[in-house]
Amino acid sequence: MKPNIYQPLKPIPMEQFDTLLPAIIHPIIQRAESSQPFIVSNTIETNLNEMRNEHIIPVFTKDNETLISHVEFIENVQQIAAEIFQGETILKPFIRLSHPIKGRVPEAKDKPASELHSWEKTLYYERMMFVIEIPSIQSEIDGSLLSLTLGGVKSYGEDNLYSKSQSDQHFKVFIGFQNKVCTNLCVWTDGYLDDLKVRSKGMLRANVRDLLQEYNHNFHLHHLKRLAEYSITEEQFAHLVGKCRMYNHLPYEVKRGISVVNFGDQQMGAVVKDFYKDESFCRDHHGNINLWRLYNLFTGANKTSYIDSFLDRSVSVYNLVEEIRWGLEGKNTWYLK
Repeated sequence: MKPNIYQPLKPIPMEQFDTLLPAIIHPIIQRAESSQPFIVSNTIETNLNEMRNEHIIPVFTKDNETLISHVEFIENVQQIAAEIFQGETILKPFIRLSHPIKGRVPEAKDKPASELHSWEKTLYYERMMFVIEIPSIQSEIDGSLLSLTLGGVKSYGEDNLYSKSQSDQHFKVFIGFQNKVCTNLCVWTDGYLDDLKVRSKGMLRANVRDLLQEYNHNFHLHHLKRLAEYSITEEQFAHLVGKCRMYNHLPYEVKRGISVVNFGDQQMGAVVKDFYKDESFCRDHHGNINLWRLYNLFTGANKTSYIDSFLDRSVSVYNLVEEIRWGLEGKNTWYLK
């Protein structure tokens, strides 16, 4: 009988994970600190210990069962990555949080906020994003060192907390590369699970495992390296920026078949500014810019996106630059007309 992949995979208990890991697979090591976070908009940095010890876990109101917590999500992805990438160096996760949900214990319901003790306060964050870097899998493109990176996004706002525990819980999971020059993330559709719906940790683990096993990092690198072989002129760049600003106002029937660009005016302004001023990815002395640098101008501007839209925009940026490459090869594209 064909096995049911949605049954729990009997993972190593998390309380045993740190002690058993060195004996069975390459240990996860202390992460290196970075002066540039992978996302900045409205977020704060945290770590697993702080989340585990200080943040409460939301429940489904109809049966009071807990949702899969941010910590459980990170730990399960971390464990599966260690199992699949045996022998590789795996850094501890970088975690960013946004949209705090504050509360208090019932005994303190009538106290002024200024008089609350720490033990009377409750806190969790609606949105969380994390990345786990595997620096032993690296490549270089146009002078930029890339490291294999995986991670995910969880927003409790996408779940129906007023339902029962067998309701769908929503996650986003990705695997791709991080540009070490700027911590920009390079994500494409083949390494991205958008709106992953699960009802148990077993289902979550099975889907994450499938993504990591099916992702072909050499194929992804091949396409990223090709971007450095194509360039556009300053005039073509100006034309592209104008088309990107027009996209959101196009009639629906015109948008069909065109790569989505959902950057706001502020983000497009950052792309234009960095076209002239960015130390690593600005135009060359002829006024031209290759598509690898252009791609990084967009992924750099994407850092100001909120957590819930960050990965979708990352994928849309890759698709946009690929469409421009097709246009330079002679295929029809609206952005270069």
